[in-house]
Amino acid sequence: MRLGRAREPWRPGNRVRLLENGEEFFPRAFEAIAAARREVLLETFILFEDRVGLELRDHLLAAARRGVVIEMTLDGYGSYGLSGSFLAELAAAGVKCRLFDPRRTLFGMRLNVFHRMHRKLLVVDGERALVGGINYGCDHLADSGPESKQDYALEIEGPLVADIHDFVAGAMHGRDRGDSWRHPPAAGRAAAGDAEAMFLVRDNAGNSTAIEDAYRAAIRAAERDLIIANAYFFPGYGFMRDLRDAARRGVRVSLIVQGEPDMPIALSAARMLYPDLVGAGVEIYEYCRRPFHGKVALVDDEWTTIGSSNLDPLSLSLNLEANVFVRDRGLARDLRRRLDALRRQDCRRVEARSLPRSRLWRTLMAPVLYHAQRRFPTWAGLLPAHTPRVVLVAADPASEA
Repeated sequence: MRLGRAREPWRPGNRVRLLENGEEFFPRAFEAIAAARREVLLETFILFEDRVGLELRDHLLAAARRGVVIEMTLDGYGSYGLSGSFLAELAAAGVKCRLFDPRRTLFGMRLNVFHRMHRKLLVVDGERALVGGINYGCDHLADSGPESKQDYALEIEGPLVADIHDFVAGAMHGRDRGDSWRHPPAAGRAAAGDAEAMFLVRDNAGNSTAIEDAYRAAIRAAERDLIIANAYFFPGYGFMRDLRDAARRGVRVSLIVQGEPDMPIALSAARMLYPDLVGAGVEIYEYCRRPFHGKVALVDDEWTTIGSSNLDPLSLSLNLEANVFVRDRGLARDLRRRLDALRRQDCRRVEARSLPRSRLWRTLMAPVLYHAQRRFPTWAGLLPAHTPRVVLVAADPASEA
């Protein structure tokens, strides 16, 4: 795999560890918070007030009471169900808790669906970071039932943590409301391992295509093998062209998507793309054991990415996202082993003979439907009602504006 010099810096000297599902992620996150000496910074899209959310709250309260500075940002759409008492208890203990774009519901419907803060980031003492797609809720644990989610995260130690810390600290103090984030100079931290890694965000300023661009560069550089496992797959024309071109030049291109989706429209959208991809030689697998929530990819056993960004219009055009990109053979082998087991045990392969026969109306309407679905979130996101705001939670809920 040959990648040219990227504009964004790769940081050498990192130690990385792949975490699969809540069973691996939550113990590492809670252990890191319990060991915090100075500071905990946390961003998440969803925090549920269930046994996982309550355990997180207890660890944050214990850390705050021993003098650790704690700041957190929760998305107002994803974490809309939290009670005032839950948040007020954290605020009373000194936790600075912010809600990103909280809005009232209308007839039970949440209206702040666009420009969501979709990142999942945890940074402890500027020394350890956890990045991925896992939210804080029981639905990331297998014992919660058949609707539990399959997902991944990455634990990082080393120089890259300084980049992640700089970003999260800046975002919590206003940088996300218009300014584009740029990587700081190399921090000079001691090496913790052998992995090269890069942290990228997608915002609505100068980094609007950063994550997608990194994906596409890796796809174009692939020489042998490419696996993309993504929950919501509905990318743009250029991304699709890169996948088809890779398959046609002999790269084995595999795509893992939801087969038992938590949102049926996601599977319907992805299936619109199947004929085009399968016709070019792309292997498509639908994961059918439970809802698939991962956002990971692997190229040539050298390059991986793990993060919060789906490959759909919301993530690629509107949401605030964060991914880590890694060049490390050990991590790549670990991710490949897990994805291979997924394909072998819990996926059905989409065969060309199972695709619907081409009909004139479908041939004429498919491009129209494709572009309408691609563009609708962007059109809707231009409405003034969707301009995000960030609210600091008060210790007394009655005192909030």
